[in-house]
Amino acid sequence: MSDPIILAVPKGRILEEALPLLAHAGIIPEPAFADEGSRALRFRTNRADIDLIRVRAFDVATFVAHGAAQLGIVGSDVLDEFAYSELYAPVDLGIGHCRLSVAEPAELAATDDPRGWSHVRVATKYPSLTRRHFEARGVQAECIKLNGAMELAPLLGLAPRIVDLVSSGRTLKENGLVEVEVITQVTSRLVANRAAFKTRSEVVPLVDAFRRAVERETA
Repeated sequence: MSDPIILAVPKGRILEEALPLLAHAGIIPEPAFADEGSRALRFRTNRADIDLIRVRAFDVATFVAHGAAQLGIVGSDVLDEFAYSELYAPVDLGIGHCRLSVAEPAELAATDDPRGWSHVRVATKYPSLTRRHFEARGVQAECIKLNGAMELAPLLGLAPRIVDLVSSGRTLKENGLVEVEVITQVTSRLVANRAAFKTRSEVVPLVDAFRRAVERETA
């Protein structure tokens, strides 16, 4: 018997939203998979030929691109940031809806006009995506890489603006920030390692199963 297909899933909200899709695709994880308190990282499923791993969102793409996992669930923000040529993203799963936005303190936004920017200094964990967005507008972007606590950057003078994911906007509001520009809408995608897609016969039927699961969810 060949090694099982490894499907990488991000921790947190996306994992919760992915569970119904996994079920519709015929994949039922062991109970510990949905337990965020569990320290385990690899999990069995009802299928002997499929295992799941639970990793950080940014790491899903890395595991799949380098072939350590054959399939994964990852946000389009991560795909746009890293642009791995080894990844194939055949299915928009329609979960993890949010947006990547520019935000700044409310008092600055009261008199600011993004259309007049020629240079911006932003804190973000998406420097490549941010630079490409602003370059397309003819704006020079100075990006300071942070991995978290983005909202502190304007409060502590590190950068006057941030580029980060926004869902409800509650975190921005609680830190005195407002959205001033949306860079892109984000959803989670099913991604496959290109080599595995061509050489592992089990991968294509799984991709088709997820496509049918999405159609069922949206019907």
